[in-house]
Amino acid sequence: MKCPYCGHEEQKVLDSRPARESTSIRRRRECDSCGRRFTTFEEPEKPRLYVIKSDGGRQLFDREKLLSSMLLACGKRPVPVERLEQSVAHIERDLLDQFELEVQSSDIGERAMEELYHIDTIGYIRYSSVYRAFDCPEQFAEIVKKMQRDSRAKSKATVSSR
Repeated sequence: MKCPYCGHEEQKVLDSRPARESTSIRRRRECDSCGRRFTTFEEPEKPRLYVIKSDGGRQLFDREKLLSSMLLACGKRPVPVERLEQSVAHIERDLLDQFELEVQSSDIGERAMEELYHIDTIGYIRYSSVYRAFDCPEQFAEIVKKMQRDSRAKSKATVSSR
């Protein structure tokens, strides 16, 4: 591994510890040449999962692409980035558990909407409107009505359990 500052290939490891829910190792390093410190992460190589797009094309699953779409949906909302990162990690784990080589893009979109539904309702509506390609205000109204029904059902369940 080369130093990101000077490109020298020799460095010493100062500290190692588990990271990202113990799925990787975080290493703090110091370059033998320039003396600057930097952090690296070591992870096991994950199986490759291909996404089958709606047009039939294939591409590798990209967790950063999923995260950026969820961040965009939650833009200017009080949603911590860490929460969205946890959701993306959860979605990725589920996909790797359920699918061996390929997954439909629709499966990913549905899982992202499910996660956003529980995180932020506005983010959920924004994501849904793009994912489902809404054409008219009635489609927005239908989602809002569904969310209101779900909210009332939750309220009744909470009241009756007291």
